[in-house]
Amino acid sequence: MNLPSWEDFNAPVLGALLDGELLPIRELRQRVADDVGLTEEQRAIAMASGQLAYESRISWAASYLNRVDALERPQRAHYRIADKGRQLLQDHPNGITEAILREVANPDDQWWIPKKGTGTIEDDTSPFESSDTSLDPTEQVEQGIARIHEDVGYGLLSRLQEREPEFFERAVVDLLLKMGYGGAHGRGTVTQLSNDGGIDGVIDQDALGLNKVYIQAKRYAADNAVQRPAVQSFVGALSGKADGGLMITTGKFSKGAVEYARDVPARIILVDGQQLTKLMIRYGVGVEVKQTYSIVGIDEDFFV
Repeated sequence: MNLPSWEDFNAPVLGALLDGELLPIRELRQRVADDVGLTEEQRAIAMASGQLAYESRISWAASYLNRVDALERPQRAHYRIADKGRQLLQDHPNGITEAILREVANPDDQWWIPKKGTGTIEDDTSPFESSDTSLDPTEQVEQGIARIHEDVGYGLLSRLQEREPEFFERAVVDLLLKMGYGGAHGRGTVTQLSNDGGIDGVIDQDALGLNKVYIQAKRYAADNAVQRPAVQSFVGALSGKADGGLMITTGKFSKGAVEYARDVPARIILVDGQQLTKLMIRYGVGVEVKQTYSIVGIDEDFFV
């Protein structure tokens, strides 16, 4: 009993929203399922996690269409068709594949490929850069996890950008504490918003608190770059306090900012939005484990 793939649901998702209505994802899934005529047997197919497979696939289709600006998501879990989506459906009424989405996506926002960050920390990107059915099952699992992390990272950035600056600064300190900074007592503080001299947070780097990490957190739009003068100002704020610091943004860093941070005598670490979300996912900040899978192999010792 075949169930349409997430690609097969792309056109029906756009078609279900052609009237311009804003629909919650729950209602959108039911409308699409009715429009394509899913049988009761197809609707009952469940994944290993217990989630209904058709609901998961329609949700992924909506998410991917949103990432290429074919759908708008003005509020959490609510979708509305965009002009680009109408044109996409008009051009491809018989089906919209992932390859088509790649063609219409912004070249600077290829969501299916883990992006290389603009910061100065080593970028730990996934080696699986696109869907490939030739991958073995273990590789497919890893690629699937990488794609889930990309989508979750996109959501994390959106949430951080929506909240007030104080929340972002606190989140940055929480992340560093989870990463093992904070000394023996796990100490980290967010500085006062006024007269902070460009310092948004301070955290211990050793057990005795002799060395401290000074932090500046900039809540920027994803396509907004921190420029060189901002990094220079941060270096000036560190004068007399520390030999280096950490600048984190939800946006990105300009080439000039990166070059300045690399060449300045003070050690300045830059972490952009892409690197930030990867660290948040790795250290469990702002995310929760939804499902755990175990990959098994033959225990050769059992058969000795």
